[in-house]
Amino acid sequence: MKQMAEEVLDEAQTLGATAAEVEIGAQIGLSVSVRLGEVETVAHHNDKRLSVTLYFGHRKGSASTSDLRAVALKETVREAACIARYTAPDACAGLAEPELMAREIPDLDLCHPWALSVEEAIAVARRCEEAGRGFDNRIVTSEGADLSTREGYRVYANSHGFLGGYASTRHSLSCALVARTEAGMQRDYWYTTARDWRELESAEAVGTKAAQRTVARLNPRRLPTGIVPVLFAAEVASRLFAHFVAAIRGGALYRRSSFLLDHLGKQVFPSFLHIHEQPHLHKALGSAAFDNEGVATQARDIVIGGVLQGYVLGSYEARKLGMKTTGNAGGVHNLIIDSGQRDQPALLKQMNRGFLVTELMGMGVNLVTGDYSHGAAGFWVENGEIQFPVSEITLASNLRDMFLGIEDVGTDVEKRGNIRTGSVLIQGMMVAGK
Repeated sequence: MKQMAEEVLDEAQTLGATAAEVEIGAQIGLSVSVRLGEVETVAHHNDKRLSVTLYFGHRKGSASTSDLRAVALKETVREAACIARYTAPDACAGLAEPELMAREIPDLDLCHPWALSVEEAIAVARRCEEAGRGFDNRIVTSEGADLSTREGYRVYANSHGFLGGYASTRHSLSCALVARTEAGMQRDYWYTTARDWRELESAEAVGTKAAQRTVARLNPRRLPTGIVPVLFAAEVASRLFAHFVAAIRGGALYRRSSFLLDHLGKQVFPSFLHIHEQPHLHKALGSAAFDNEGVATQARDIVIGGVLQGYVLGSYEARKLGMKTTGNAGGVHNLIIDSGQRDQPALLKQMNRGFLVTELMGMGVNLVTGDYSHGAAGFWVENGEIQFPVSEITLASNLRDMFLGIEDVGTDVEKRGNIRTGSVLIQGMMVAGK
């Protein structure tokens, strides 16, 4: 793959490109799904893709292919060159600055292949589903258990002389179940994912957790409309900070379509909140030594004392804003929201009376205004204890108020994604019910 990248760059130079970059990715894997004890699907994955971008001054052209034969690579480079001839020049287009390229590629321990046969994968998925189906006689059916294991390699190179690559793996196991009473049916799920298959939750634990969550949702009630404290469980709290990241990304900022426009150096969160990026954590799902432009990633503070310290920028967005790339072409790398001192049960005690959110539905966020409206389900809390499940309600507020209204962050940190946060307690939101 590295040799292919060099050949592509040589071809780009031959065609007269002033600059060029190429990314190649390859992935192999296995996924199986089991439902009601029967095998539904077995899929072997073997994916590969090459993308090349050529610059002729400030004119840019891109092309991609999944055919990695030498003749196809040359044709793809020529296509990119042809496209560039018809594009308008853009003064902000171009590679990231050469001095920002990653000079060292640390081993972040991201690759742990799982030598799993099809029969072994099916057996794991079956154990997972059986544990869930056997947990409670109110569980009447299953949407299945799914196991996936992937191993991939990524190479990025550009005409600054940068050439880097690394291998990575990702494994996951999930289970979704349906329970029923006379009042109706409810569905829920659970999953586990990790770089290292040895760090996955056991098949039985995943099935049991899916069953516990499903049964707990039976016989839900609606809430009267009103403003109440809200505790976002860790598995959904990460979505709050995903909205924050979207609002401070360069594309939204230079288009002036973010409610956090011109908020650099301003109070966005309470003074106790610290948000930082840690791209070099070993085995973490968001770790990377360099971004999509070859820029070296580094640990940095995004929010200190509740004050916004920096944006999320690639080189193009940075130039549009008259700033410098933050090494975030392609997104953030392990965004961490520091926890307080309390776990989720302690946060329920702190909240005393309010709504615990365990599921969010829909896409009800306006990044221009910050207006927030989501369908939600969860549990009603009185005297710090869960009383009954809740469904068919809508949560409404504005992200500005929600961020400033955060009272605490739990120690139950969600690590199954690129954003790491515990449960988040917000002092008040509109709950629209009956």
